[in-house]
Amino acid sequence: MVKKLMNGLVVLGLLASAGCNAGHPRLDHPALEHSQLIDLTHAFGADTIVWPTEHDFRLVVQHEGETPSGYYYASNRLEMAEHGGTHIDAPIHFSRNGQKLDEIPIEHLVGAGIRIDVSAQCARDRDYRITVQDFERWEAAHGRIPDRAILLLDTGFARFWPSRQDYLGTTLRGPEGARALHFPGVHPDAATWLVRERRIKAIGIDTASIDYGQSTHFEAHVALLSQNVPAFENLADLRALPNMGFQVIALPMKIAGGTGGPLRVIAVLSSAH
Repeated sequence: MVKKLMNGLVVLGLLASAGCNAGHPRLDHPALEHSQLIDLTHAFGADTIVWPTEHDFRLVVQHEGETPSGYYYASNRLEMAEHGGTHIDAPIHFSRNGQKLDEIPIEHLVGAGIRIDVSAQCARDRDYRITVQDFERWEAAHGRIPDRAILLLDTGFARFWPSRQDYLGTTLRGPEGARALHFPGVHPDAATWLVRERRIKAIGIDTASIDYGQSTHFEAHVALLSQNVPAFENLADLRALPNMGFQVIALPMKIAGGTGGPLRVIAVLSSAH
């Protein structure tokens, strides 16, 4: 575990020089020269999808140009919700005594990844709730989900980003928009099973919420976050990932007291894939 964590942190330190926005780069580094990085993060911008009751992301230009001293200078201000775009839900988001964003142990954010493809089910029913049976079918084909895995759920909905109508099922805003949401999520029974029977360390999904759009009590959130299992939401396209055999590094902005925050998440694949 220590070796995997250290390798993950080496990857993070090399991201700036790896050119991560250019396809899926490989790193010329002794520890990772046969690894491939896949960015699972939507860029934040004017078209970033947020919950209907939230304010849109804004990048406010404060200065851009030459200064009186003769050098170029650029600086912006960010205005954003904790829970917009690719982000993390800290346990405190739905659990009174849950960990705040800066309290989540870093080892809960780095680890072995599992991808479970439920895109066929979600294509037939955009209100689909992922079941225990879906996980058991995956296990029948690939083996038991290991304890302490980071589970990524591929509903196929990332392909709709950034269309609010296609991704959320509505363009309405405010409380009316929240009532009109239609997208897949996790059934509460399945969330409870993952915590109790498979002891996952984190979970992610390529929709706007771990609970399906029509949820009114957010039972899947409660089941997961009350056990200090953080959730990653609005992940980018997961189709390039194998079913297993990769590492996940999901590091959010470290906001003191935060209930969530923007997340940069990547998958690290070995040359075997």
